[in-house]
Amino acid sequence: QRRLVESGGGLVQPGGSLRLSCTASGFTLDSYIIGWFRQAPGKEREGVSCIADSDGLAHYTDSVKGRFTISRDNAKNTVSLEMNSLKPEDTAVYYCAANAKWATSVQRMCDTGIVAYWGQGIQVTVNS
Repeated sequence: QRRLVESGGGLVQPGGSLRLSCTASGFTLDSYIIGWFRQAPGKEREGVSCIADSDGLAHYTDSVKGRFTISRDNAKNTVSLEMNSLKPEDTAVYYCAANAKWATSVQRMCDTGIVAYWGQGIQVTVNS
């Protein structure tokens, strides 16, 4: 069974940092574009960041540029999202997702949210 499992969420004060991780099981990530999405209460899901290769360009939504960094380790079958200078508006459920490289592009995946696999989601709350 192919699964994506997120970890690392929680409660943090504004200005703080969190690191989310996503581990794949049942398949290897090297053939997939990996992304992080989030959905806040009452809002639509949005693509936060997507990456195709560990040494390639990544796509970020404007609101997180300069604060969030996506990375992947194909050897460990994981992808991470380092989140710094967190703001209350970053509060959301964050989802890891994957889609085959042949089926999409980094920006298209982040823009459309069309993916093959979703994680179960993990809560991030930024609150003093």
